[in-house]
Amino acid sequence: MRGYFGIGIEGVSKPMNLGSLLRTAHAFGASFVFNIGGFVSRRQIENADTSAAMANVPLHEYTDLTGLQLPRGCSLVGVELLPEAIDMPSFRHPPQAAYVLGAERASLSPALIERCDYVIRIPTRFCVNVAIAGALVMYDRMLSLGRFAERPVRSGGPTAPVEAHVHGDPRWRSKQRRRLAARAPTGGRGTSGN
Repeated sequence: MRGYFGIGIEGVSKPMNLGSLLRTAHAFGASFVFNIGGFVSRRQIENADTSAAMANVPLHEYTDLTGLQLPRGCSLVGVELLPEAIDMPSFRHPPQAAYVLGAERASLSPALIERCDYVIRIPTRFCVNVAIAGALVMYDRMLSLGRFAERPVRSGGPTAPVEAHVHGDPRWRSKQRRRLAARAPTGGRGTSGN
């Protein structure tokens, strides 16, 4: 998969959920995890994190929304059960994204929703656990941006393997060829008028 992503929670109230989200983010290859508006001790996080994610995935903690800093070009994607939100199965994930979920007993704050580039919703009948919601978002991202064999029409697995990726010419070589062609003397090989 190209690009990168991070995932976080605004106002986490249950440390085990942050630990679980961190562990799942580590499994899905997240570049970073963040927490807005709540400090959780490392020991509390490690109770739910059995993969040593804290040693492998940076955890950024912000006291409030004003401190939230994302990399340049990174889209902020809110995950919230709002009627006007984009249904996740219809959403094209940005290559560079940070997903933010609301706390267990609250929604994303209006200020955070205003700051989001997109707001998506998981099409469920009611809210699910925040760590589960995060896992669903990361799984959907992997499905839509990863390279997998095409699903068969019938039940079961694919009948053909994924085609090998074919790399094109590096851009610098194409530019270099054009420069060399522009410098080439006229009347050389391939011209008429011998």
